[in-house]
Amino acid sequence: MIHPVSTDLFASQAPLEWAVVGNGILFTAQIPIGTDGQVVEGGIEAQTRQTLDNLTHTLERAGAGLDALTQVLIYVTAREDLATVNKVYAEYIDAPYPNRAAIIVSGFAREEMRIEMLAYAAVDAAAS
Repeated sequence: MIHPVSTDLFASQAPLEWAVVGNGILFTAQIPIGTDGQVVEGGIEAQTRQTLDNLTHTLERAGAGLDALTQVLIYVTAREDLATVNKVYAEYIDAPYPNRAAIIVSGFAREEMRIEMLAYAAVDAAAS
């Protein structure tokens, strides 16, 4: 059985939850949207920060922090953006680091998006 995590993130029109918990594992996909539902401007650095802010918020709402992350999958549209993503990521995530992969993709559902992160974390299922 899965339990949705209640967040203050913009309510998507798509049939999805921003995060769910099942068997003590949080599953989430985060994108660089602000409270207005729009993709943030300012390039890859601003989009990475917004995505990580959304991830932080989601984990907090599930009763956890970034230290609960077990795996992060980072999708970007440009290989050259990875250096900036790594710099910003290191400002948010401390050692011991979660397992991680970076994947280059041709695009996302929203054309202006340059990054998306899928994350898994160990959480207390009762806290969500």
